[in-house]
Amino acid sequence: MSTERRAPLDRARVADTALRLLDEVGLDGLSLRAIARELDVKAPALYWHFKDKQALLDEMATEMYRRMAAGTALDPADSWQDRLRGANRGLRAGLLAHRDGAKVFSGSRFTGTDHAAQMEDNLRLFTVAGFALADAARALSASYAYTIGFVTEEQGVQPLPGERREGYDVGERARLLAEFPLSAEVGAEIFEDYDRQFEEGLEIVVAGVAARYGVR
Repeated sequence: MSTERRAPLDRARVADTALRLLDEVGLDGLSLRAIARELDVKAPALYWHFKDKQALLDEMATEMYRRMAAGTALDPADSWQDRLRGANRGLRAGLLAHRDGAKVFSGSRFTGTDHAAQMEDNLRLFTVAGFALADAARALSASYAYTIGFVTEEQGVQPLPGERREGYDVGERARLLAEFPLSAEVGAEIFEDYDRQFEEGLEIVVAGVAARYGVR
């Protein structure tokens, strides 16, 4: 008789397995049934922990956030600009760690209060810097929306680092748009060098926040 004991089936184990499977099959291919097969359990066992797929996505997003927070150090000496840059760089890195990471994270509801400490710290830093609380919320939300949107588009072209979807060859695009020279030329600016694109866009957001709220 085998004495091997499997790890108990809990929310953390299911979410971790789901995130690993997500990298293989993407969000469209992810299902409770597929996760159950991966865990070698019957699908009804998962419904004890998650009532539906959205509940599982919420837990996956929460676990993604925990990992992001663990990898993003908050420096008490940050300026609000530094914090905005650092937080969104960390968010992008966390989303890019998984296939369809931005789609999983966007619109999901955190299942606990893990995010509250960092949110409180960010809001305090901004208000001490001179932002009204409502303005701090708008600044943080706008930068968050920028990063989520950017990575959603980025992963539409490059689902994972080093992987590129068919149809996004810049040279072929230029040939197809030969009658529209500016549109053809701009392809490299839109579909290549996403690191540079992200940083330039983030600086636009930072400058826009400063200009809108007059806080330097």
